[in-house]
Amino acid sequence: MKRTLKDIDVREKKVLVRVDYNVPIDVNFNITNDKRIVSTIPTLKYLLDENAAVIIMTHLGRPKGNVIPEMSLMPVSARLSELLGKPVKFFGGDCISVQSKKAANDLKPGEVLLLENLRFHPEEEGKSKSGKKDEVAMETFAKELASMGEVFIQDAFGTVHRSHASTVGIVKYVKDAAVGFLVEKELKFLGEALENPVRPFLAILGGAKVSDKINVIENLLNKVDVIIIGGAMAYTFMKSRGISTGTSLVENDKLDLSIELFKKAECKKVNFLLPIDHIIADKVDFLNKSIPDNAVVKTTLDEKIPDGFMGVDVGLRSIDKFSEVVKSAKTIVWNGPLGIFEVSEFSKGTIEVAKLVAERTCKGAISVVGGGDSVSAVKKAGVDERISHISTGGGASLEFLEGKELPGIASIPNK
Repeated sequence: MKRTLKDIDVREKKVLVRVDYNVPIDVNFNITNDKRIVSTIPTLKYLLDENAAVIIMTHLGRPKGNVIPEMSLMPVSARLSELLGKPVKFFGGDCISVQSKKAANDLKPGEVLLLENLRFHPEEEGKSKSGKKDEVAMETFAKELASMGEVFIQDAFGTVHRSHASTVGIVKYVKDAAVGFLVEKELKFLGEALENPVRPFLAILGGAKVSDKINVIENLLNKVDVIIIGGAMAYTFMKSRGISTGTSLVENDKLDLSIELFKKAECKKVNFLLPIDHIIADKVDFLNKSIPDNAVVKTTLDEKIPDGFMGVDVGLRSIDKFSEVVKSAKTIVWNGPLGIFEVSEFSKGTIEVAKLVAERTCKGAISVVGGGDSVSAVKKAGVDERISHISTGGGASLEFLEGKELPGIASIPNK
């Protein structure tokens, strides 16, 4: 187990905290969703209660090593100040400027400093100014960051799958390091779900491509009792079984792999479920996320999708079938939507499953939801408060489900 915040002495120390404040900001520089900021408040308040001087590091957007004013963290500093109920010092332009370093040096116990966007420096992502891979530049940048504090706290689960200066490199140059409360919670729920699940253990996987979830499926087939496949990836599995898929998105180069995964599920005695009916349409306006006025939308009678139509969501019979296994599950992991969720008319299947998972959670099941659209679904369904754990890291949670080692976690010392 990794060293956690309460395992180390932070009292009256200068503590560097890596968070994930990559939040959506509109054209008027208003934060439209502050959940990622809110989720780190318990860690920050604990540090302040310990009279630590807190120096916060994060990135925003993809500036690719350039200083882009629209990606400044100034709006974040204002919102963070409101949430903490105290001023947050901030100096724009450069996170390791003379001004930023002086602010860190002068920071008193109980005060908070937010450094400017880490990714204004290409070295954060292990690149030189010219954009080429440069490990030496990354190490130098990591040292610069580490020079501002004594202790490092990793509380950015959304970035722990990246081997960057502020997630991995910095650990080598501080006196002590641990994970914060948010990352500790992520590891607890995801880790226990995979390694010590209460059974029956159900995985629900959706999304566009089998290729995006190959490693997840292969890893979960060694752990789960039931797996539900929805979204466009279901059509590749269907076609591999000789079921007609019309014009639905299919990865033809993954048909053989799909057959292999079916065989593995059979060998492992995992119940592998696909939709048994579909909402289908002859055309969809993906650009505007809408249904054209002249589109034909209907429901199939069975799993077959006729020529000229594409699958856009699971049908009511599929939802009924899936509900049977959801209602008996005691551990549920869900990643990915079951239909073209971005078109509201085709989000019903995903939302209904969200409600089913929430209902089951209220009856004692452990539920873990990860992935942007899955998270959006539980919120849209109004059941996000009834899910055991909603992961804050899409890419990181996916790699965790794949069984991969996460560099930002591996770098933290064990207890």
